[in-house]
Amino acid sequence: MSETTQNGGEDLAQTAEAAEAVEETSHSVLGLKLDIDFPAYIPDWLEPAWEVLLRYPLLSFIVIASAGYLLGKGLQIVVRRGLDRLISAHHPDFDERLIKYLTLPLMQVVLALFLVIASITLDLPDEAEKNLIRIIFSVLIFFWARSWFRVTHFILDTLSRHERHGKVFHVRTLPLYRMGLKLFLLGAFVWLFMAVWGINATAWLASAGILGIIVGFAARDTLANLISGVSIVGDAPYKIGDYIVLDSGERGIVMNLGLRSTRILTRDDVEVSIPNAVIGNAKILNESGGPWVKHRIRVPLGVAYSSDMDHVVEVLKGIAGENELMLEHPAPRVRLRGFGDNSIDMDFMGWIDRPEDRGRTVHQLLMAIIRRFREEGIEIPFPQRDLHFRDGSQPEAQSLLAGDPDAADSGSESPPENETGKPA
Repeated sequence: MSETTQNGGEDLAQTAEAAEAVEETSHSVLGLKLDIDFPAYIPDWLEPAWEVLLRYPLLSFIVIASAGYLLGKGLQIVVRRGLDRLISAHHPDFDERLIKYLTLPLMQVVLALFLVIASITLDLPDEAEKNLIRIIFSVLIFFWARSWFRVTHFILDTLSRHERHGKVFHVRTLPLYRMGLKLFLLGAFVWLFMAVWGINATAWLASAGILGIIVGFAARDTLANLISGVSIVGDAPYKIGDYIVLDSGERGIVMNLGLRSTRILTRDDVEVSIPNAVIGNAKILNESGGPWVKHRIRVPLGVAYSSDMDHVVEVLKGIAGENELMLEHPAPRVRLRGFGDNSIDMDFMGWIDRPEDRGRTVHQLLMAIIRRFREEGIEIPFPQRDLHFRDGSQPEAQSLLAGDPDAADSGSESPPENETGKPA
């Protein structure tokens, strides 16, 4: 009986010590002193259960962490539904993803606070307990950063599609805003991370000059790409969706403008990543630029001098009208360009909706021209030469061209000799 009493006294003493440790716990995070007095908020009817949990630290950690997750999730659902009803009443087309991104950090904060309380019940050494709390807040900062990156990305995309903000938040200026916000958020969250771990950010800023020089030499190519990327976005020689051709031969649709490179999709459905420093110094042909995206194609051809040119023009316009890729406005046209050695040279021109359809359209037009010209009896001449002989040797020349050896022998007689036996 005395042993049972003694064991019970020891358990009560351990419970009292654990409760006292929880009550007296104080930590500093982000320069703020956290005085945690969790037992003061426990209802009287839950105190026996709390005392039992303090006897089993691992069990208390799991229970408190689970309670924090459930409470945070419930609070997130309540706030999310409330905001959804409030906003939907005034803006029915509002995207619910923004509410999700904004309410998710609320649940994460509640869970982090309960994890801090749960870590205290483990009765770890002071240094280990302090590092564990710092790790919890570091993970919280990571998830906050991810949520805010999503929020800013979503807001910029929404504003770029809105007519009222289209001039400021244009598609071609989105990468610039994204770059700036990413750098700002990255710097803010790095500062928070350093503050959690007690790192003096002022000392780091003081040495930023020397560090910048070192980084500048070590990553000069990366910095050149970054600066060129900002210049490309600001100068806007092209935007996402444009069809561009570089002087180095690459051509395709611009898919993305990044911090380091520009990605284009070629006609072979291959994505090519070009460093911004390279593309910033290159000659760029933007075939989607100008007053519209439409692109004019040009098919040079020639017909025989005996052709009826009015009939040729009507046939070519009929070919353009039958092609589904050729536009009616502006109307296709035929322009004579000169009189060649073997043909009358002209250009057959028309407009298409997209520059990337040029190759397919030219192929279809060439196939149709060959077929229709043969049906209409229009000759496409090839290079040829006529030979004229003046001294009456035309028959012998024709025999030579035909490959007659007798004509060659007869036409190569020796000159007469004089009395000395030498040629006259």
